Amino acid sequence: MSNLDRQAVPSVCGGRGFVVAEPVRELLSPRRVQLGGSTEVRRLLPNLGRRMIGAWAFVDHYGPDDIADEPGMQVPPHPHMGLQTVSWLHDGEVLHRDSTGSLQTIRPRELGLMTSGRAISHSEESPRKHARLLHGAQLWVALPDAHRHVEPHFEHHAELPTVTAPGLTATVILGDIDGSASPGTTYTPLVGADLALTAGTETRLPLVPDFEYGVLSMSGEVHVDGVPVLPGSMLYLGCGRSELPLRATSDAAVMLLGGEPFEEELIMWWNFVGRTQEEIEQAREDWMSGTRFGEVKGYDGDPLDAPSLPATPLKPRGRTR
Repeated sequence: MSNLDRQAVPSVCGGRGFVVAEPVRELLSPRRVQLGGSTEVRRLLPNLGRRMIGAWAFVDHYGPDDIADEPGMQVPPHPHMGLQTVSWLHDGEVLHRDSTGSLQTIRPRELGLMTSGRAISHSEESPRKHARLLHGAQLWVALPDAHRHVEPHFEHHAELPTVTAPGLTATVILGDIDGSASPGTTYTPLVGADLALTAGTETRLPLVPDFEYGVLSMSGEVHVDGVPVLPGSMLYLGCGRSELPLRATSDAAVMLLGGEPFEEELIMWWNFVGRTQEEIEQAREDWMSGTRFGEVKGYDGDPLDAPSLPATPLKPRGRTR
């Protein structure tokens, strides 16, 4: 999914200087952003107070939307570099096309994982014949310097491992939980999981103390370490935790996101993750001139134009608050 803001502003991300080294309970409120078609998203990362969680650098939550009489998601071809996109659905379908030739319909609780590497472009749309509801999350993972120029590729994993406990089913999206590992490719130590809980469940999920974590509420009412987290909001938890207490007062679902704090400082502007102003400027020029990012074939419409660069210099910095 693209960042469709026409007045795109840079986000300064990364670095360990502002990572919270102990457990905290920091509730993040979303910013509402309109995407193509009838889709409005709630943007949790980057946030005014929190830029990254591990290598997770961008989180949008959308739906559940009734799109029975609407076109649904319609995001034209647009570029990415220096990151991975993670598509995750609870309801509906998204048709993915990209410049490597991938064409894939992503369905609920299937992993669509696109590694942009040095450069890729893609589109996302609801199929013409689509389900009534659309509900999901789109996330980005920043690539470390050693891997950010890899060849672009797309993975689709329809079957993912699960970890179960009374009242809990955890689907491992990326990384591993309690010895169950996702087949999705990762480039830094991180984890992503979808946690489905039945009403009345009280449980504890094992965590890695060296990771920092956040929990995104998808549906229902869940208390995370005693804090009620409503759908479309996220609780940042810091580091230093060996387990996560969860209590569901209704049938509910949350996404657990975590990882080792990202070492490097970076710049995230529009749909690019880089390290210098020159990299970002060159990426924008390459996209607008039709070079480097390839072509998305089969999409019925024009690609997105890049917004203008800000007048102020883009500088990589640490995690500012």
